[in-house]
Amino acid sequence: MWGTEWPRFEVIKQDTERSLPQMVGSVHATDPEHALLVARHVFVRRPSAYALFVAPAEAFFHVTQEGLRDPKALEGPLGEEDAFPPGKQLEAYWVFAKKSHRRSMVYGDLVGRFLARSPGEAVKEALLEAQGVAFWAVPERLVVGTEPTPEVVESWFAPAREKTYRLQSYYGLVTAKDAFPPGKQLEERHA
Repeated sequence: MWGTEWPRFEVIKQDTERSLPQMVGSVHATDPEHALLVARHVFVRRPSAYALFVAPAEAFFHVTQEGLRDPKALEGPLGEEDAFPPGKQLEAYWVFAKKSHRRSMVYGDLVGRFLARSPGEAVKEALLEAQGVAFWAVPERLVVGTEPTPEVVESWFAPAREKTYRLQSYYGLVTAKDAFPPGKQLEERHA
């Protein structure tokens, strides 16, 4: 992290009550509550939203399909014994998978909630249920989100339903060439 940069939080959005949460991007914020507010402004401009979650980016374990070729990719930094220390309790992890490279955005779909001793072990369990080109695992205890109650859903997400969302291409592009055609001179300004 650079001197004045706030910590980065990964954003997880659930579009409807029945849809699975999906990793949609990241925001910089001072703390998880601030990250939720920033994420709301950035990612809930598109009307569908049922719940929003954030977790510190550094808490995510990540492995790609290429990385899985290494037999030690899912072990802890010190090896197998680090991944399974004696007496370590099982912990709940949320595991996400990016299904293909077809989309340019890095959307990770929730594979599930897995009880494991390490994030690598949680990804191993997820691999039994899903395929993907990349996997992320985050401890559930670090995930902070909105409550899926009707009051919270209404107050947090209903205002976005009234807004018209338009892609950037709708507005066109103004270039310097358009703003100052040949023959039109810039006014000189003197202070």
